Amino acid sequence: MQSGISASQELVARFNDLLGSDTHFGLLATISSEQLRPLQLLTPSSPSGAFASNVESLLQPHIKPDEALYIILRRYTSAPALVAVTYVPDTAPVRQKMLFAATRLTLVRELGSEHFRETLFATAAHELTPAGFEKHDAHTAMEAPLTEEERSLGEVRRAEQEAGMGTGTREIHLSKHMATPIAEAALDALKELAAGDRRSLVMLKINPKSESVELVPDGATPSSISELVQTISPTEPRFTFYRFTHSHSGAESSPLLFLYTCPTNFSTKAIKFRMMYPLMKRAVLSIAEKEAGLQPERKFEVEDPSEVTEQVVLEELYPKVEVKKAFHRPKRPGR
Repeated sequence: MQSGISASQELVARFNDLLGSDTHFGLLATISSEQLRPLQLLTPSSPSGAFASNVESLLQPHIKPDEALYIILRRYTSAPALVAVTYVPDTAPVRQKMLFAATRLTLVRELGSEHFRETLFATAAHELTPAGFEKHDAHTAMEAPLTEEERSLGEVRRAEQEAGMGTGTREIHLSKHMATPIAEAALDALKELAAGDRRSLVMLKINPKSESVELVPDGATPSSISELVQTISPTEPRFTFYRFTHSHSGAESSPLLFLYTCPTNFSTKAIKFRMMYPLMKRAVLSIAEKEAGLQPERKFEVEDPSEVTEQVVLEELYPKVEVKKAFHRPKRPGR
């Protein structure tokens, strides 16, 4: 999931300065005027300073409790030597949180992913202290090391599971800077809906781990709006495409409807996961149009699925035409 924001020439130049000299410890960046822009190079007074001391003296003064920040640090002595940190505090403005979370992959990709050994996502200032980095290292070290044979076997099993469950994905490039992973099964379902042969309903969700759009496995074929509403999750967001076949004024019609539902009780989920849905909505509609030729006739955006009733849909499809009465000049008194 990406936002369409790109790296500025100034950021690329500062990043090259960081790469070209071991005297620089890190680089801070932000989003300004719809571009990734540099803020400051972090350069220690003593080039032999340890990572922990540099974090304490150079990085900490720039960490604010309500302002998001991109942080690139030189952490390792061998290549790749850099770590990319996306710092998005919970108290930062909502729009800022959405943009920084959606653009973090773009930052690494446009600067060159081969330069980064790892990427981190932090939501609290204490995670960016020497103790915070040590805790991260300890958590990573807890993962048992695998032999080459075990690693290969794991990849084979994972591939078999994905093939069996239909979770293979494609990356759809909607623009130069925006690519959206979508499961093959979801794409196939959208194309079947467009063909009009077997499907009247396609429901999609976001996998928070892979950040990809996936098909909700549901064989339901609702024949009315009330039946449709019963199939949509009341606790998790959904992107729903539905072919509403009905009769109106003696004529049969099958308009395509798009419903984006985001229940209020979903607000208890992790903030990063919550932000994915509004950011991904436009991408889902664009994929449906470009890859499957689907163009919804009406779009509905509600919190609870029950807000979408047949009356609401029909009023949207067939708005009442206001009949204007002709103006009559009032009669003069006495006539």
